[in-house]
Amino acid sequence: MADGPLAPEDTIRRFTVGHDDDGARLDRWFKRHLPQIGFNTISRWARTGQIRVDGKRARPEDRISAGQEIRVPPGGESASGGAPKRQRIQLTEDELAEADAMVLHRDRAAIVLNKPPGLATQGGTGTKHHVDRLLEAFVPEEDSKVPRPRLVHRLDKDTSGVLLTAATPGSAAFFSKRFSGRSAKKIYWALVTGVPDIAAGTIDLALAKQPGTGGEKMMPDEEGQPARTKYRVVDRAGNKAAWVELEPLTGRTHQLRVHMAAIGHPIVGDGKYGGQAAFLTGSISRKMHLHARRLIIDHPDGVPLDVTAPLPDHFAASMEQLGFDKTVSDALPEEGPPPPTREEKKIAARRHAKDMRKERRGERRQRTAGAPKTGKPTTKRSAAPKKGGVKKGKGSPVSKKPAGKPRGK
Repeated sequence: MADGPLAPEDTIRRFTVGHDDDGARLDRWFKRHLPQIGFNTISRWARTGQIRVDGKRARPEDRISAGQEIRVPPGGESASGGAPKRQRIQLTEDELAEADAMVLHRDRAAIVLNKPPGLATQGGTGTKHHVDRLLEAFVPEEDSKVPRPRLVHRLDKDTSGVLLTAATPGSAAFFSKRFSGRSAKKIYWALVTGVPDIAAGTIDLALAKQPGTGGEKMMPDEEGQPARTKYRVVDRAGNKAAWVELEPLTGRTHQLRVHMAAIGHPIVGDGKYGGQAAFLTGSISRKMHLHARRLIIDHPDGVPLDVTAPLPDHFAASMEQLGFDKTVSDALPEEGPPPPTREEKKIAARRHAKDMRKERRGERRQRTAGAPKTGKPTTKRSAAPKKGGVKKGKGSPVSKKPAGKPRGK
């Protein structure tokens, strides 16, 4: 389609992309800042070259960056007068107090909560009370322009601890990238039945949805999605139970619960994956003993966000009954760079292959230069290098890591 007539320059609207919109799609920017302009109008303007970003034609799906200038023609408001106003959720006084009590940290980009056990992160069939509903408490009634906070990751209903929500759409995109890129550090505390033979290591066990459960339960499956969890035994109560720190290196559904059950040490209270073996006798609570203790993640302002959540009452009581001292561990993740992404692994593999080819060409040149001048050159083909790695024992998903034995009880 040929370009249509452009609007006069004196009626053109110009906007500068803010920090919160860095990396957002252009059509999402319109939805946030000019919701009265319909998508069909945006698409038509893009096709006719009337929308420009830094003077260049732009498409609705293009990503924008902070500091760029967006040129928008006049008009475009839908006949109905714009997008309908979002209906506020009316919370009770008890719900407002509950939401306020969960806050661990709040700034312009993030609201960090300490989710209690038994509270779902999101709603569903038969679930009307959940964290997502309570986020309405953080939207002031007197200012309709303040965006509603949004979830950027989730915790299981019976798992407690640090839950990060984004205060703006831009910070939601920023934090989501950190979670998907595995640069966020998450440390969980758990009580498990029995004591792992290997005091510290990595569980490398692919997971898939268990058939017949409607996706509500996971199971180990060699053909499933890769899943890796670091663990360390912090302390033990004889051979009865252990206190472990868990660091998920991937983010599969129920990953920590399935992995610990798979090595024979289910999380205390997790009957779904551990059955009756997941419960301790005596006065130890039958509730889930899995707690998101600490989160370290980059922040849009530049200074990393580092938040620790106190234990829920039942978990703290069990720690005391088993004789565990909470000061023994401060839930610090291991130092060092985050694990490489899939793309980084591909780039490293290509670079290694290129270096090997160069090395082999050099070897061939040296052999040719030293060969007799008469007759055929004598060349000996070198065998291809064998792939590295340590072969794991059958049925063992745990890779060993040197570590001192935990203190006995």
